[in-house]
Amino acid sequence: MKITNNPIPARVVLYPKDVENITGRRGSTARKLIQKIREALGKSKDEFVTIKEFSLFTGIDEELIKDFLQQ
Repeated sequence: MKITNNPIPARVVLYPKDVENITGRRGSTARKLIQKIREALGKSKDEFVTIKEFSLFTGIDEELIKDFLQQ
């Protein structure tokens, strides 16, 4: 049996806790921001917000977000 060392791929979605940590805002504000992004993109409440979508909406560089999530 062959064992491979596949690294875990980076996440592509953001959760409210991530938004809290990135922006320094409280949980309810982070949830509202994610909901606002969903509404702007025409997504339902069950659909995820990606790092790219968050970056485009907030103006925060995508690489900064990815670097922050890897810490």
